[in-house]
Amino acid sequence: MAVTDDVIFRIKEMIRTGDLAPGDRLPPEKELGELLGASRNSLREAVKALEVIRVLDVRRGDGTYVTSLEPSMLLEVMNFAADLHSDDSVLEMFAVRRMLEPQAAAQAARTMDADALAALEREVAGVSEETDTDALVQHDSDFHRAIVAAAGNGYLSSLVESLAAHTVRARVWRALTQDGATGRTISEHREIARAIASGDSELAAALMTAHIAGIESWLREATAPPAAPTDAA
Repeated sequence: MAVTDDVIFRIKEMIRTGDLAPGDRLPPEKELGELLGASRNSLREAVKALEVIRVLDVRRGDGTYVTSLEPSMLLEVMNFAADLHSDDSVLEMFAVRRMLEPQAAAQAARTMDADALAALEREVAGVSEETDTDALVQHDSDFHRAIVAAAGNGYLSSLVESLAAHTVRARVWRALTQDGATGRTISEHREIARAIASGDSELAAALMTAHIAGIESWLREATAPPAAPTDAA
């Protein structure tokens, strides 16, 4: 295990055991480094990585704090981040979804009947920026499932359903950690639904491509190794 990964694991264990709770301030850098047996550079890299995924909140001139997420949510975020760093399969699944779902959206724009359109419109009207994470993820699943089902291909529906089931944790993580994720998701869903309702298959496909590619791009950025810190001269 790399030194930085070991530091991240040990901070995670401190949260799991309750030694660090949401809102707690971390010990000063020198003290924490001695506690974890880590060099200053390794500790700073670990803190930067945990700041990126919103587990830690670095307040310049004040200190570093554990964010206000519930302990179970903090551990979920950290577990999922570790999974992504060691396994590219989730990103590959999103890449396949990006290939398939735009075509499903285009087909839905050509074939979705009035009842299915009304149900899709009710789905996007039933969420707002106040929607909690669980409800947002359920809405996301229902929205994409309805569009793929409207394409009328059972094999495609089964394949996309399987891919979507394996990307739920990514969607939870994004909702928890990315500023404005809820509003962005809802806005993009409404635009896609409008394109489908208007029968514009090219626009529906383009919007769906941008929607899924946006999540891919965020995942790649969020899981990229943090730049090594440089000490001031």
